[in-house]
Amino acid sequence: MSEIKEAKTQYEVIDLIRKRWSARSFLGKEITEKDLMAILEAGSWAFSGNNEQPWRVIPAHRGSENFEKIVAALAPGNTPWAKNAAVLMVSVAKTTADKEGNPFNAYAEHDLGTFNATLALQAFSMGIFSHPMAGFDKSKISASFSLAENLKPMVVIALGYLDEADKLEEPYKTRELTARTRKAVSELILK
Repeated sequence: MSEIKEAKTQYEVIDLIRKRWSARSFLGKEITEKDLMAILEAGSWAFSGNNEQPWRVIPAHRGSENFEKIVAALAPGNTPWAKNAAVLMVSVAKTTADKEGNPFNAYAEHDLGTFNATLALQAFSMGIFSHPMAGFDKSKISASFSLAENLKPMVVIALGYLDEADKLEEPYKTRELTARTRKAVSELILK
């Protein structure tokens, strides 16, 4: 893995966070069902408002019918590289609460984000890269998988083992080889 993707932090940050990045070039190597379940279970231990755990997923291994349904819903800018992932997974927010008297879960999308971040860190610890994408047709996913109205597709996550950037076409190759940047922490603090 190229050190160009390692985050250059101002403060001490653990390696798991500094070295994780959203790759686009994936090997043909499959992710075992056992490894996928470990990644999903790690996500399930994310913090959650009122312990609602409003995350749902549609995981699909490359070559499956569900994988092709997800590829068909991707934006044109994501399809060329994401179709090579070992797994594509739709990450879904359940917008209704299970607790009586709370029909709407205002924090479902936030909590789904914590689930996604936690599973991404678990995957990376296993040598599996993840790349979340907002570029997909949400209504097409909802129709293809007959999702109930309270199930809101938020992102598609590509999972796979890292391959060489050279196999990508442009502009993806350049993006794969460009250093990561973030705003300075001081820019994030409201005063």
